[in-house]
Amino acid sequence: MAGFSRYRRRVGSVRPSHLMFTSGVGAIVDLPNFSVLVKGLDEWQYKSRGDEGNPYLITEPRLLAAVQAMLSKTVRELRPAPWLPGTDQDPDGEAARTGVPVMPFPGWLRCTACNLLARIDSQAFGFENDKPRKPHEARFFHTCGKGGKKHLAVGARFVLACTAGHLDDFPYPEFVHHGGACPNAKKPNLIMEDRGGNIGANVSIRCQRCDAARNIREAMGPRGRERLPRCRGRHPHLDTFEPCENEPYVIVVGASNQWFAQTLSALAVPQAGVSELDAKVEKFWNNLQHVTGPEMLPFMRSMAPLSFEFEKWDDAEIWAAIERRRHRADTGKEAEPARYPDLLTPEWEVFSSAGLPEPTEDFSAYRDPAGVPAVLKDFYSDVVQVERLREVRAMIGFTRLDAPDPEDPDLVTRAPLAKSKPTWVPASEVRGEGIFLRVPEDLLAQWERRVADSMAMRRHKEAYGRYREHRYSARTGKPFNEEERYRGWPGPRYYALHTLSHLLIRTIALECGYSSASLAERIYAGTEDDPRGGILIYTAVPDAEGTLGGLVSLAQPEELVRLTRRALAEAQNCSSDPLCAERLPNAPEDFLHGAACHVCLFVSETTCERGNRFLDRRFVVPIDDPALALYPELP
Repeated sequence: MAGFSRYRRRVGSVRPSHLMFTSGVGAIVDLPNFSVLVKGLDEWQYKSRGDEGNPYLITEPRLLAAVQAMLSKTVRELRPAPWLPGTDQDPDGEAARTGVPVMPFPGWLRCTACNLLARIDSQAFGFENDKPRKPHEARFFHTCGKGGKKHLAVGARFVLACTAGHLDDFPYPEFVHHGGACPNAKKPNLIMEDRGGNIGANVSIRCQRCDAARNIREAMGPRGRERLPRCRGRHPHLDTFEPCENEPYVIVVGASNQWFAQTLSALAVPQAGVSELDAKVEKFWNNLQHVTGPEMLPFMRSMAPLSFEFEKWDDAEIWAAIERRRHRADTGKEAEPARYPDLLTPEWEVFSSAGLPEPTEDFSAYRDPAGVPAVLKDFYSDVVQVERLREVRAMIGFTRLDAPDPEDPDLVTRAPLAKSKPTWVPASEVRGEGIFLRVPEDLLAQWERRVADSMAMRRHKEAYGRYREHRYSARTGKPFNEEERYRGWPGPRYYALHTLSHLLIRTIALECGYSSASLAERIYAGTEDDPRGGILIYTAVPDAEGTLGGLVSLAQPEELVRLTRRALAEAQNCSSDPLCAERLPNAPEDFLHGAACHVCLFVSETTCERGNRFLDRRFVVPIDDPALALYPELP
């Protein structure tokens, strides 16, 4: 923005979590008066005025290894968004010059008074941002009308995008002149008039020099795409172009499909059975792996954060822990992560182990001495109260038009975060608390055998196959590979565990005061070869609300009994019944839920790990056929 403002560089602010999931690198951010595009990692600056201070790094070895497996071994760091405190106290200080770089996008503006449509760099518009404490009032303006008044200029709301992750301005001059040029002027003035209506877009583009006019409707739909030029392969966040033969789609600025983040997340759990010291060594292994002998430890202790992280242990103990960590790697017990990293297995091993790890500043969990309440013995085999946990999330790329599939990320083309292989990726961390509930394996196994060949489960699986075919073949135009029709199918037990998790989340939101958007879930659903059956419900908000104990308190025996009874009892009925209770996907339908809706099961998109898919009440409680229910009777 420095090139457009003589006064201030800041044009707005967003939360750090916003840059991870809502509008990060390559996304359009709507500001009060115009919109901007977040630029690539090459232009993110963590130092200003020549300062050599290192950015605060987020440490999580498991997640870093997963990011390296997905992107490149060149990634060495997980970094939060650049930020410094003190903007409110000194709007001209260092903090005001530290932030995420953006550029105005789209590159076309429309005057709200005279409807002039022109490029930002056409010199038809001015820019003002002269209020140091009100960056949100920054705006583009057009001087027109009587008295030379400054009228607000807003971004022209149409852009082009393709499934390869490219984004471009709409070619207004070429569109108006049917692919040609204006016969009367080299750079003619255009007028954009929004005529309203209730049948799609009704926006007219008119050339003032030759009076050619065309409605934006002609660029919409399959026929409209045939009238548009091929995608130019533009990545505006990187200022690059690349070859691309895809057909572009016209989308509106602010459309929900213009940007989907592709992220990985991991809980900072220590390895099962390790001590607090071993957990510390694992956490800071990127630094400690370079220690070749105990004589180097005094020097390492002189640098933060190692200077205060290992105060409780002497050099001999630390060196022994380093040797143990190195031995595990040398003996192959810590293999290279797979192409699609498994971040859930280490967490499952910790929660399901007979002895929980020693408490650390990142993780603390315990079991109630009384164990699982007697009345819930047939419902849960284990209950773990997680007093303290830390979740780290890293962004590895983004997609456009199609959301990435967490089970099959290569099915959608991922756009890059930087021009070359990045050495770091954006990350964020949240601290909270949680409840881990394990379902008895014998109960799950018997139920799974009972419903595997049922009509309801077959229809769910067939709908999944249609979902994959419709979603990807329609985009690519290529024949669908029948061998991969059911790739990524989560299996029956995922339906049961996922549905149970949603039932408990909705009840918890009513019982303890947490909003459902403040909660998150992790489903540990295994296979016949690797039987797992657990759910973790935890707080996932970047503030103090998630660490006040309100969630852990619900795992106390009396509270857990009441919570479970209420959740299962309310699941038997829905105010949308019988429509909800009878719902099952039939060909050609491809929705991925059965007896589930916004009234009984759906939660916010930030809470559910699978976007409210793979849900069905009939697989948990009896609503039609009792044989399909995991829990045919209430506790």
